[in-house]
Amino acid sequence: MPAASLVSTSAIAAQSFEVRPFSGRVGAEILGLDLSLPLNELDFARVHQAHLDHHVVVFRDQRITPQQQIDFSRRFGVLQIHVLKQFLLHNHPEILIVSNIVEDGQPIGLGDAGKYWHSDLSYKELPSLGSMLHAQELPSEGGDTLFADMHLAWDTLPQHLREAVEGRSAVHSYTARYSEGHNAASWRPTLTAEQLAQVVEVSHPIVRVHPETGRKALFVSEGFTTHIVGLPADESRQLLTELYAHSVRAEHVYRHQWQAHDLVFWDNRSLIHLAAGCPAHLRRKLFRTTIQGDAPF
Repeated sequence: MPAASLVSTSAIAAQSFEVRPFSGRVGAEILGLDLSLPLNELDFARVHQAHLDHHVVVFRDQRITPQQQIDFSRRFGVLQIHVLKQFLLHNHPEILIVSNIVEDGQPIGLGDAGKYWHSDLSYKELPSLGSMLHAQELPSEGGDTLFADMHLAWDTLPQHLREAVEGRSAVHSYTARYSEGHNAASWRPTLTAEQLAQVVEVSHPIVRVHPETGRKALFVSEGFTTHIVGLPADESRQLLTELYAHSVRAEHVYRHQWQAHDLVFWDNRSLIHLAAGCPAHLRRKLFRTTIQGDAPF
């Protein structure tokens, strides 16, 4: 369950808002809620349940400060600090800047975040519960984010693949694809020894159980998963390729087209996601907070 609020909510007035599911099987938008105001316990419980039910929720038109984003994120748990400290917001290290903007010859944020399908921080012993991404500047075209439901992926997985993966573990590594295409203009800075020590590879179950809903989900991704423990390399590659292809079938995916001031909150225990990219000359900047989860089981 989420961490207890740092703010007393006993006397906070309720807000009138609507949770409106999207037309597909993934995602909902929350309309009429103002996150610049503290939520009382009943309103927070509705938001929390919507997040569990729909896996990704979109709070529309949120004109909130970085500190307000941090405070709301902390209602769900401890916040995780990203290893790329050069891209953390000044005076707010809980926020990772996701941006393609270059100023004075230097990127101000992580410009190629989400290039491959992944679940945030799956390479940690305690991967992320969820992430919140708040739109600051959006391009006039492109910039969509795709989310694939890994519960649906498991529910529809062919029997032979279920038998091949159930009870097995896979290794996750932050550096699995870190240096692919690395060059002088790369968004990915060379990691220091200290940074590398923070992202030592870990092993997690391929099929994990959601700690709050009890539902099973696949927990592998092309972005961070390197191999299946105990299988020959070629067999591991083939099996992972089949799992990746099945996970991102169109019927499992919600494509988010950003609107000004959207705050998107997704469940990394239930989804993987992908940044679709935008033309390089169009500015894009978003602020991300990441909430620590439990060890997968």
